[in-house]
Amino acid sequence: VHGVMIHHTGAYSSESQMVGLCRSGYSGLPGPLCHGVVTKDGRVHLVGYGRANHAGLGDDDVLRAVIAESELPPDNEASTDGNRHFYGFECINRGDGKDPWPAAQVEAMVRAAAAVCRAHGWGQDGDTSVIGHLEWQPGKPDPHGPGVSMADVRARVAERLKHPASWSPAVPAPDPTVPGPS
Repeated sequence: VHGVMIHHTGAYSSESQMVGLCRSGYSGLPGPLCHGVVTKDGRVHLVGYGRANHAGLGDDDVLRAVIAESELPPDNEASTDGNRHFYGFECINRGDGKDPWPAAQVEAMVRAAAAVCRAHGWGQDGDTSVIGHLEWQPGKPDPHGPGVSMADVRARVAERLKHPASWSPAVPAPDPTVPGPS
């Protein structure tokens, strides 16, 4: 395994059904369909281990760039099985360009990817150990939509890896003139 791949689920009826589908798969594709499912509220459901059916065939030049932690080339072929080379996180989102990506969900994606990178010692020489499905396989759009970009996700993962695992970005102090919850 050489990296982390981020996906969006596409259409879904409920988050719990999507978690179940990603764990079990379906008649045309056995589960697990990823290693983790990230819900809109920022929870990460671990649903798989070992090889998971999430990446499909992708570009071997991209794989080499991920391994070298160098700039990603355009994905222009589908010749290499990515399922054996990437951890996959399916993130609940329709991917229609209208369904927003809540800040809690994006933060959970960043934290999960950073944790996997930290465990493997990835991200020491670059920030390309985390890619989107759209950067691996020609024609794939995910992740897509307002509030998410792979450049931002990678930059945030790289920043996390510069700090201890317990680090969190500074949160502004509460304004004492604003009443708190009762």
